[in-house]
Formats: sequence, C-alpha cells, structure tokens
Amino acid sequence: MFLSIIGIFFVHSAGSYWSEVHYKGQMPFALKQAAYLIVGIVGAFIIQKASFIRSDGFWRGLYIVAILMLIGVLIPGIGVVRNGSQSWISLGFMNFQPAELAKIAVLGVLANSLANVKNSRMKMYIQSGLLLLLPIGFIMVQPDFGSAFVLVVAVFFLLFAAGLPFKFFLWIGMSGIIAFVLLIVSAPYRLVRIQAFLDPWNDPLGSGFQAIQSLLAIGPAGLFGFGYGNSRQKFLYLPEPQNDFIFSILLEESGFIGGFIIVLAFLTFFSTSFSMAARAKTRERQLMIIGFTSLLAVQTFLNMGVVTGLLPVTGVTLPFISYGGSSLVMTWGIIGIILNLAQETEKEGRR
Repeated sequence: MFLSIIGIFFVHSAGSYWSEVHYKGQMPFALKQAAYLIVGIVGAFIIQKASFIRSDGFWRGLYIVAILMLIGVLIPGIGVVRNGSQSWISLGFMNFQPAELAKIAVLGVLANSLANVKNSRMKMYIQSGLLLLLPIGFIMVQPDFGSAFVLVVAVFFLLFAAGLPFKFFLWIGMSGIIAFVLLIVSAPYRLVRIQAFLDPWNDPLGSGFQAIQSLLAIGPAGLFGFGYGNSRQKFLYLPEPQNDFIFSILLEESGFIGGFIIVLAFLTFFSTSFSMAARAKTRERQLMIIGFTSLLAVQTFLNMGVVTGLLPVTGVTLPFISYGGSSLVMTWGIIGIILNLAQETEKEGRR
C-alpha cells in the first residue's frame, strides 16, 4: 500500500506535463492510477477470500484463457499497437496487456505441475518446457522482450526452488545464451539497444537518448533531490516519464535517500513474502508463493537496472509505482494470491 500510494504521487508529478501536452482534456494520470489502485485492492480482497485459488482446475483454465488472449492480441482490430508493439487489448476505459495475465497463469500452473510430479525428472523437464515455451512464443511475436525475459527468469527461480539439479540450469544457461544471440541477430533493433547500453553517447539523440536522459535526472539529484514536483527531465526529455522511467523522476526529486527508502520497502516486501513461502505447509503453496514473489522481484530489479544504466533499455514497469492499469491491477492480484495462500497456511498451523 505504501509503494502504491507513493506511486500515485509520483505518477502525478512525473506525468503532469506529459499529460497536459499529449492528453489535454483527458483524466489526469494520477486520477486514473488511483482508480486502478481501488480496482486492484478490491480484486486482491476478493482473491484473498476465494477458495478457487487453491484449485488445480482454476490454474489450468486461467492458463488457457491467457493463451487465447495472447493469440487475440495479435489479431488486427483486436490488438492495439503502442510504441511498435502489439501488446494491448482495448477495453474502452483502459488498455489491458495479456502478457501480465500470462505471467501469473504460467507460474501458477507450473507450480501446481512441479508440486504434483513424482519421481520423474524427465516428466518435470518436459512439462516445464511445454508450459513455458507456448506463451513465451506469443509474447515474443508481439514483440515484448521485457515481459518474456521477466517470465523466463521467474520460472528459472521457481525451477530452482523445485529442486532441479545444477546441471539442468547449466544446460539452460548455455541454451539461453544461444537463444539471446539468435534473438539479437533476428531483430536489429535489439543489437542497437545493446550498443546503446555499452555506449549511449555514441547516439545521444537516438538509441542512447532514454538512457542518457535517465542518468541526467539521477546524477545531479544528490542526497535529497530537487524536491517533489521539481523534476526537470519530465518536461519532455524522458519519454512518458510516468511509465517505465518513473524511478528516474523519483530519484531526481527525492535523491539517494528517497531511492533508498523505496528499495528498502521492496526488500521488506520480498523478504516477507519469501518467509511466508518458508512457512507454507504444502509444496504446492510454497512453490506458488516463491514463483509470484520472484516475478515481482525480477521485474523490480530489471526496471531499476535499466533506469540506473546497469542493464540495457527494455520496456518493463516498476511494480506498484509505474503508471498503468494492467500492471497495477495484476500486481495487486498477485498480492491477493499470496495472502490467500499465507492465510491458509496460518489456519493449518492453528489446527
């Protein structure tokens, strides 16, 4: 809740001028974000109380729905193109990103599958591969490399928690390097991003623009920043600063101290969630909590890494804080799932 409220304030600060210039007459970003937060909290409360979350059939059904939506988003007239990616479906009042639902569905059904596999590592490998590769393929066609990367790494952590042997991860790592090279070769814009990451000043007005503007926001901020609302980079220097690069604006206005508080809040959330997993009474619930927590942790690390120049630029939102209905509502959906599983664990402990 703390992170989400902070998000509303900084969505207002970061997106106020961008909204005035590009979306004049429409509802301000901060009001939309507040509405999304209410929807997310209500959804989390319902999910927390719902018994169907613990049903294998629910996760299989959700997985099928997610695959159908990933197919639907690629159909002209249904999918909405933004920034070169056909990744959204228009619901009228908001654009929904099926990849967000697919992340949850894949981790849920995979956790169930891993928990129920008995004495057959080969079966575990095959099931994991099939359940992951199908949605990843559709997500990459959009293309949405950021969502695909976050999902793959989260699944990697889930498989590690499931007890797969080290040699499996060695082979996966080697395969991942080969796949990464092939992805770069197949799409020249990805090579441009890698080059911009290594030397953004080589093309400061093109491929290196976002990275440079982000660093220009963070670098001069010092310990305490320029104060809330006093960002300079939000004035059309950083493209859509209320989205993927909102952490840049947050650091520019609140400085190192503000950034430290946000990082500490995320670490507190992750450590609490992992401790819930450690106390889980069933393997299935343990794996599910680990998978969903890893998903948010990987996405947080990737966003902060991009913003601070530690990783190449890719379109990934900062959970709870970045503007966007799909991201915020689905993140709170994950909160509801984790609380549901943790609540059941506590009840079992009292018995």
